[in-house]
Amino acid sequence: MSQEILHPNHQFMEQLEATGPFQAGACFQCRKCTNGCPVTFAMDLYPDEVIRMVIIGQRETVLRCRTIWVCAACETCTTRCPNEVKIAELMDSLKEMAIQEGVPSPQPQILAFHETFLNNVKKRGRVFETTLLPTYMFRSGELRRKWNAREWKYDVTLGLQMFYKGRFALFPKTIKGKKEVSTILSHPKQGKNPQ
Repeated sequence: MSQEILHPNHQFMEQLEATGPFQAGACFQCRKCTNGCPVTFAMDLYPDEVIRMVIIGQRETVLRCRTIWVCAACETCTTRCPNEVKIAELMDSLKEMAIQEGVPSPQPQILAFHETFLNNVKKRGRVFETTLLPTYMFRSGELRRKWNAREWKYDVTLGLQMFYKGRFALFPKTIKGKKEVSTILSHPKQGKNPQ
């Protein structure tokens, strides 16, 4: 069995840090992030492994892994990190980088939800659940699957019950600063550090 020798390439980490900073280089692999993460059961790489691969420049492996897509962004990892590595933000940045570079997601339904959610917030300044779920179901193919399996009746019944109980509205509420929210989400680099 032969093993490939890895030659660290720090350009990937430097490119990511320019959008952060996330302080990935401060990680000393204590694994507190991984030990506290509630979704490691669904990950192909643990959070500490993703950070390590970022540090040594394994760009393709990181951008193609399932981990960046299943991360719940609960920030447990970030809170537990003794070196204040911003792991949850790093995962979001990796996700955006994968989208920009056209790397196919191993979790297409999560990508569909991610894009649907962000577009919903960009358009209205906040989430409007009444259009979020149907749009996601259409984009992900879930609507077609439920229609063919005749499972759509349950969703319609549940939706009507929620509407009658006042759980969602027919029209979105307006907010101040809707344009600013859209700008931040359209230009995340500028949104983090407004000039």
